[in-house]
Amino acid sequence: MNTATTTLTLHEGFFARRNWRDWLFAALVIAGGLYAFNRYNAAMDVYEKGILLGTLPCAIWLGWFWRPVQALAAVVTVFALLAIAAYQGDLARADTVFWLKYFLSSQSAILWMSMLFFMSTAFYWVGMFARGQADAMERLGSGLTWAAVGMALIGTLVRWYESHQIGPDIGHIPVSNLYEVFVLFCWMTALFYLYFEQQYRTRAMGAFVMLVVSAAVGFLLWYTVVREAHEIQPLVPALKSWWMKLHVPANFVGYGTFALAAMVAFAYLIKSHAQETRWWKLAPLWALGVVLCFEPLVFRKTPEGGMSNYWAVYFGVSALAVAGIIALRRRISERLPAFEVLDDVMYKAIAVGFAFFTIATVLGALWAAEAWGGYWSWDPKETWALIVWLNYAAWLHMRLMKGLRGAVSAWWALVGLAVTTFAFLGVNMFLSGLHSYGNL
Repeated sequence: MNTATTTLTLHEGFFARRNWRDWLFAALVIAGGLYAFNRYNAAMDVYEKGILLGTLPCAIWLGWFWRPVQALAAVVTVFALLAIAAYQGDLARADTVFWLKYFLSSQSAILWMSMLFFMSTAFYWVGMFARGQADAMERLGSGLTWAAVGMALIGTLVRWYESHQIGPDIGHIPVSNLYEVFVLFCWMTALFYLYFEQQYRTRAMGAFVMLVVSAAVGFLLWYTVVREAHEIQPLVPALKSWWMKLHVPANFVGYGTFALAAMVAFAYLIKSHAQETRWWKLAPLWALGVVLCFEPLVFRKTPEGGMSNYWAVYFGVSALAVAGIIALRRRISERLPAFEVLDDVMYKAIAVGFAFFTIATVLGALWAAEAWGGYWSWDPKETWALIVWLNYAAWLHMRLMKGLRGAVSAWWALVGLAVTTFAFLGVNMFLSGLHSYGNL
């Protein structure tokens, strides 16, 4: 007679799964938060104190949820504090102290971020086609992406310090203009991608996701040179609100994850058209290439009416990249993960983005009520934010209720990126309204 043995496995509790590094990280976060509260509480109002104290458990949870964040936070904190110590309260030292001038001032750190993102994109693509060394190249691309995110965060924190050193009425969290939010967009998009990369144990998606990050970096560099946007400016009255500290980051979690989902959707379409040989069936992908070359087509004009050399080169590189992807789609499709993985990443990215974009929209309405006396005024920015929200709400509804999958959902995600881009940049360029302080 056979005796069946049943083994009952009990899952450990959440706190039981914490190791000593988790508890050390929590202790350091609490200690740092209490130090900041003790030193700067006189300069904060009650809402800002609430934000600081509320950030502590959120930071601890994030570090426990995804442990690589612990190492990232430690490295960023150490180098940001070294930069602040090197200043010694004198911003002029940025031009004389070696480490500040070339590495740790906010502008230097952000330039390093830009270069590292370009390099990571290149290595991801080299890994896509390398024979025998593909994994090594992709690991290098992943490592450079982590380094770029670190430099972006260091630059952001140091810029925050620099703004307060210019004057107490100028200091502000660096999420107030296009330059600062493009930095925010770059590192948030990359960090979310790194999470999915680890969860799904595939680096092939990085080649596509880092394209949109590199495009953002390309705009950022142009905006820095042409508009000298890296110069720290006082806030306009409408932005002197603690709501900005919540609304803008939540918004850019949405923008970043929507962009990530769109580039994964592009990878999905490339994989689905890998064996297609009829040119007219590939026509939509070529049209998509024009959309991906959006920046040089919009910002191309010089004061004389022609195309600047910068955007001419940018357009050429973009066009070659898109043409190469389509021409080499069979080889690329072999490296990409399964359709199910791409579809799942697309869905999870949009779900996270939609949740945060919803929170950001509600926070924006509360901010508007405080600043302008009404929750909603059908300002162009507000109207297009609603269009973005409705687009992704419909996408999620069709996914959850009707089982939307495949090429249709991928094309929809790409259309969503076009809508989101117009809401983010197009409104500032072509429309006017209460949000016109962000004009290009």
